[in-house]
Amino acid sequence: MRLALPARLGSRRLGLVLLCTLLISGCATYRPSSPTNLCSIFRGNISWYEDAKLSNSSWGTPIPVMMAIMQQESNFVDDARPGYKYFLGIIPTGRVSSAYGYSQALNAVWGEYKTSTNNWGADRDDFDDAIDFIGWYTAGTQRMTGVSKWDAYGQYLAYHEGRGGYKRKTYNKKPWLLGVAKKVKTRAANYTTQLKSCKADLDSRSSGWF
Repeated sequence: MRLALPARLGSRRLGLVLLCTLLISGCATYRPSSPTNLCSIFRGNISWYEDAKLSNSSWGTPIPVMMAIMQQESNFVDDARPGYKYFLGIIPTGRVSSAYGYSQALNAVWGEYKTSTNNWGADRDDFDDAIDFIGWYTAGTQRMTGVSKWDAYGQYLAYHEGRGGYKRKTYNKKPWLLGVAKKVKTRAANYTTQLKSCKADLDSRSSGWF
């Protein structure tokens, strides 16, 4: 025979279940439902907008350019990694590279970023650190190669190939990469148009001005 729980005990258990559910949902990593719509992305998590504004204020790279690069690299997946290399086509021998996180930064360049900015606690799977990294890297690219921070096409090529590879024009041997860079350029343009339409609303919801 199944015994009924006392009302107080039943409500207490229900409360614990609801509390656990809220804690789990609160800790869940945000992933935009519409990664091609910048307004939707930022409205879904206003702290991302605040982080992007802070990176823009620190490094000067337009928000749409930074976000277009991130979208191409990870599609806003916090723990994104590249695929595996295979021996004889069947035996995995390790990841294609050490790229990881929102920005898909390599181990070495991420270490350079932390040293340069004294941001020793930075993590590649934290959005605020990743968007700051992209701002830092694109600002350095402009300084070292002359590519404008507003030039999403050129910035993406330098981001993918590294600044040395960009100077050597290694991208010219990769037609597929030129096509991807064009996609980033188009995405940045779309993001720019979208942001203009919702910036006032986002600013009103934002907790700070940068």
